[in-house]
Amino acid sequence: MNIFTKLTISALLGVAVLSTAASADVKKGQKIYLKKLKAKCGFTGAKFAHKHTQDEWESIKEAGKFASEVTAVCPKATIKPKYENDVYDFAYEYAKDSGNVPSC
Repeated sequence: MNIFTKLTISALLGVAVLSTAASADVKKGQKIYLKKLKAKCGFTGAKFAHKHTQDEWESIKEAGKFASEVTAVCPKATIKPKYENDVYDFAYEYAKDSGNVPSC
């Protein structure tokens, strides 16, 4: 019984740790841009991400002004808080000084 209890607790702990490791994703941010923002912005994701350098995107995010910057870049667009981290990762990954070009 003692081994079974230890094994069960270890399994539950492992599942708990793995399930909380969800984080923002560049590809998910690209999909969100394509579905939610591209039509409202009127330009590609590359043009959106190239509005700032990686350092500029990072300082905007740290200041808590990412959503307002999205609206400033795309006046017709708004972004839900649950999408901010993913779209930020997308913008950071494909910023003008990154050398990366998205496929959208």
